Amino acid sequence: MIALRPERDGDVAAIGALVTAAFLGAEHSSGTEGAIVDALRASGMLAVSLVAEDDGAIVGHVAFSPVAIDGHDRGWFGLGPVAVDPRLQRQGIGARLIEAGLAQLREAGAQGCVVLGDPGYYARFGFASDPALIYPGVPGEYFQRLAFAGAAPTGTVAYSACFDAA
Repeated sequence: MIALRPERDGDVAAIGALVTAAFLGAEHSSGTEGAIVDALRASGMLAVSLVAEDDGAIVGHVAFSPVAIDGHDRGWFGLGPVAVDPRLQRQGIGARLIEAGLAQLREAGAQGCVVLGDPGYYARFGFASDPALIYPGVPGEYFQRLAFAGAAPTGTVAYSACFDAA
């Protein structure tokens, strides 16, 4: 039985190993996803960090961190990375983590969330590309937004410098 819960202090090593394993050999992986999560945590930018646990073992993780739009905090967050044990992928664990994280953001009063990823996958959560919200250097259809409250902002999105971690 898979249970979701917030990350705890003792989970750091298991999360790092899981994230690394989940992205190993992934087509668009930088190979730095584990370092990104560690850097977000160390800088206090890990706004939501949830794990999926199966019989005491961490088998999934999702991270959400604040993003800036045109250099300003507008109450928007970035989803990612999201990771699931390769042996358990395509069983809905990632989707459950994403849905739970989005619900936490909404409850906390966030204005919306962005994600860089497969439009076919993230559309199921309500994400859609928006040519008025830009993430430089990637094809527009892969950068998507989900507004929780009010109109979606316009401008250029920047993730935390933690995403440059190596």
